[in-house]
Amino acid sequence: MKRIKIGKRWVGEKEPAYIIAEIGSNFDASIKRAKMLVDFAKDCGADAVKFQCFTADKIVSKEGFKKLKIGFQAGWEKSVYEVYKSAELPREWIEELLNYTSKKGLHFLSSPYDKEAVDILDEAGVPAFKIGSGDITWLEMLKYTARKGKPIILSTGASTIAEIDVALKAIKSEGNTDIILLQCVTNYSSHFESANIRAMKAMGESFDVLVGYSDHTPGIIVPLGAVSLGACVIEKHFTDDKNRTGPDHPFAMDVKEFKEMVDSIRTLEKALGSPVKDLYEEEKEAVILQRRCLRAAKDIPKGSKITEDLIEVLRPLAKDALDPKYKEIILRREVKVNMKKGDPFTWEKI
Repeated sequence: MKRIKIGKRWVGEKEPAYIIAEIGSNFDASIKRAKMLVDFAKDCGADAVKFQCFTADKIVSKEGFKKLKIGFQAGWEKSVYEVYKSAELPREWIEELLNYTSKKGLHFLSSPYDKEAVDILDEAGVPAFKIGSGDITWLEMLKYTARKGKPIILSTGASTIAEIDVALKAIKSEGNTDIILLQCVTNYSSHFESANIRAMKAMGESFDVLVGYSDHTPGIIVPLGAVSLGACVIEKHFTDDKNRTGPDHPFAMDVKEFKEMVDSIRTLEKALGSPVKDLYEEEKEAVILQRRCLRAAKDIPKGSKITEDLIEVLRPLAKDALDPKYKEIILRREVKVNMKKGDPFTWEKI
């Protein structure tokens, strides 16, 4: 049974899905808002909240993005550098937010985007590291993070199987095998046609690792599909108001939607149950009500030979009554007792 421990929480096979509320930049430069979103995530039933630990100068090239306007960033009113600068999580907040989150019974997770961020988060006591899809080819960073000896949740958006293979080998080369791969489509928001939940399952089988889904599609369909195919982690962007200004608010789940997703996942997990097919407790009465047995079609005197016209196959199933499959076996045998119309046939009466 594949499982890893994040903090004191087991994650993996036969465990409830580990659900991450990705707050990202939706705290809008306010630690008060950050804490409020932690509170909302707790109320929704999340297991963890996640922020991003970067500085604009260490994640984007101001010169490189100056003339580059493509993809979802093309719609931003400010420059890419300015957007990242305004979305920075002050590093002096990390310890306070981690302690606040822990008191709420949630895990504080963060994606580090430079080595200093890895060190700060490690010293603060994060239970695991989340690596964003964009850094899957930065092997030096993967190895540096792996050396901290904590579980790594690795998103695989916009990545090939070959790139994922190389990334996994880099992490494992540092002796760290506590890895969870997340299927992901790097677009905000992404399309259902690209979701490819089965690719998540295939990655788990190919690399023999735990898998999950970091989802950017609208609604709860993809998370539910992922859990049904074995996802042990679900990550969704989270906000309290989609109409707020900021790059992550429009495609994030609001509080009502996130709670619906969590509740639906927990219900689905109950429904997925066990691979064993059996007679379940709530079906025991249905067996009596819906199954048929062999019954006397008319009054039958003791000593009579049983003929086709003396047998009916009708509901309900009586105690010790013979199943319909025994009809051919009892034909031409004698009854040992007087039977009334409707009486069930049993071996004792034949």
